[in-house]
Amino acid sequence: MTAEQTNTTYDTAVARYFDAWNARTPEDRAKAVAVAWTEDGSYTDPLAEVTGHDGIAAVIGGAHEQFPGFFFRPLGAVDGHHRLARFGWELVSEQDGAAPVAGFDVVELDDDGRIRAVHGFLDRVPA
Repeated sequence: MTAEQTNTTYDTAVARYFDAWNARTPEDRAKAVAVAWTEDGSYTDPLAEVTGHDGIAAVIGGAHEQFPGFFFRPLGAVDGHHRLARFGWELVSEQDGAAPVAGFDVVELDDDGRIRAVHGFLDRVPA
């Protein structure tokens, strides 16, 4: 695989990740999670540790319940090597553009470019 193909794989995986985190309905979220993650994929951050599509979709749904009217956007470029990629993100208010939450995630991909595991870190959280 060329470096360009690898970068595209990372960018595609992260774009699918944001599609899942920004899906508004449970149905859309379930579909987006299934596209982005392997069936046995996992998500771990300081507040959650889940495995499988249902668990991941539930964590995402919980974030939308806690922060209605917010969306996730990437911060900076995706960086990766081998089957690992890292990227920054922030949670942004649709109303005023405030971003009270930010962090970065490291994702492990399978051979098909789907997410096998996410390891999330929170850099900025509300008091």
